[in-house]
Amino acid sequence: MLKRSSCDIEQLSRRIGCSRIILEILANRGFKTEEEIDKFINSTTDDLYSPSLFKDMAKGVLAVKESVRNGEKITVYGDYDVDGVMSSYILYSALSRCGANVSSYIPHRELEGYGMNNESIYRLKSEGTELIITCDNGIASVEQIDLARSLGMKVVVTDHHEVAYETDENGTRCVRLPDANAIINPKQPDCPYPFKLLCAGAIAYKFACALYKEFGIDESEALEFMEYAAIATICDVVDLVDENRIIAKRGLEMLRTTKNKGLNALIERAGLTKSNLGTYHVGFIIGPCINATGRLERATISLELLLCKDDEEAAVLAERLVTLNEERKQLTEKGVERVAEIIERMHGDDRVILAYDELLHESIAGIVAGRIKEAYNMPAIVLTNGKDMIKGSARSIEKYNMFEKLSECSELIEKFGGHPMAAGLSLKHENIEKLRRKLNELCGLTPDDIEPIIRIDKRLSLEEISFDLFESIKMLEPFGKGNPTPIFAEKNIRVVGVRLLGKSCNVLKLTCIRKGNGEKLEAVSFGGAKKFEELIRQRFGDSLYDDIISKGKCSFDMDFVYTIGLNEYMGRKSLQLILKDFR
Repeated sequence: MLKRSSCDIEQLSRRIGCSRIILEILANRGFKTEEEIDKFINSTTDDLYSPSLFKDMAKGVLAVKESVRNGEKITVYGDYDVDGVMSSYILYSALSRCGANVSSYIPHRELEGYGMNNESIYRLKSEGTELIITCDNGIASVEQIDLARSLGMKVVVTDHHEVAYETDENGTRCVRLPDANAIINPKQPDCPYPFKLLCAGAIAYKFACALYKEFGIDESEALEFMEYAAIATICDVVDLVDENRIIAKRGLEMLRTTKNKGLNALIERAGLTKSNLGTYHVGFIIGPCINATGRLERATISLELLLCKDDEEAAVLAERLVTLNEERKQLTEKGVERVAEIIERMHGDDRVILAYDELLHESIAGIVAGRIKEAYNMPAIVLTNGKDMIKGSARSIEKYNMFEKLSECSELIEKFGGHPMAAGLSLKHENIEKLRRKLNELCGLTPDDIEPIIRIDKRLSLEEISFDLFESIKMLEPFGKGNPTPIFAEKNIRVVGVRLLGKSCNVLKLTCIRKGNGEKLEAVSFGGAKKFEELIRQRFGDSLYDDIISKGKCSFDMDFVYTIGLNEYMGRKSLQLILKDFR
């Protein structure tokens, strides 16, 4: 689907002297004025909003100040994913710098589950905790915070998840907030903070800035937390626009020169080059390693890595993270295969997938749900056996608000929380089938809603591709959710060469011709070899396919959907197409 914009690109290009192609990409993303474009491309940390704009920020800072002054023990209560680990590290480090008597607590994924629980509240109280500061959780912990308050503890919630609500007998929605001393969450209905899409790590960074200001510490010191907030921002897959874009961009720059011994050890063990770190490396290599500890052991291992001050210890911990992630990958592959088989035996007319696999490792339910969602392009909920009830994770598509729909089924669910695109839940075994039926009754998705769509920024001929364009596109980085890598398309591209690469020969490499000057350009499709084989055999027959592969030569036209990439080999750089689809 080709994106369209009503913006007058020609006039805008003459006015600001920017490439028409870049302006079309920006217009497709909603940036149509000089001011909007300048803010998107040239924004810096000076453009971040003041932490004081958060509702209850002053109350939260005051609670910390009183606890520090009185020598009270403060516990940072985090979560076991990347966002939770990073926000725990930021708050623990910031509070330590402010002179607090601080400890950290991250619940065990399988034994305790997400968020606060009564047992941990009693334990923290017995250990002398007087103030609990949550991060990446707490907004839904109404009963647990009531318990903490009844035991004489203060609670400050820092969270970014959706606010829960209840529906009365008249069908009116009522917000359900915990009775904490302070709630710092921009998604509260009456919070004036102008940007609502921050992750927990970014909110922790904001809290650290406010604390430093109150304690008379140079606020520039808080900038050191930006790289951790960036990791959280990228790995929690929030929209990379506005403040998130600034945090990710600046944080990546800092990460490339990080002095954190743990991060350096992990980057080295993962085989990455610091100077080239980007959103892909953080989101698909560093992040999964950090997540693996919370999935298969305890997330405190990742927190220990970040806090580590010894090179040898950091190397040992980094090795543990990478090993656990390899184990997680194997569990995931087996889990996806089993769940896919279960789905194939299920109701074929369901548009919300709900699959229960009693053999699935609870910690990877979210990853498996994400893979199933991608494969079927439908909302997917994957359930398995938890400690005392059925637990699972949900992943959604653009047209389906998972949090809203689960809220409408709350009478069948013991506990849930999350976002429109992702959620976690627990329920009784006897409610699994009831939940599946009700979700599909309330579904509202049409066949068009679940039809996979590739949104193309611009039709772009091979003749228009250049190093200048490639460098101009890099100005729009970092790419991710809300600001994806620009996707182009073109028809009737002449293909004259074919190679199959990789151990399994599943990587397709095509040689194309620029029709204007006859220059050659490579196009790569990772995992596209099978589709190419099916297309050629169907169109031209088996013998011609075999002949093409054996000789590596061909001559036909193809249509491509692609991004522009850079290939570096033996010191030589060349542009190449990264194929997203072809026909």
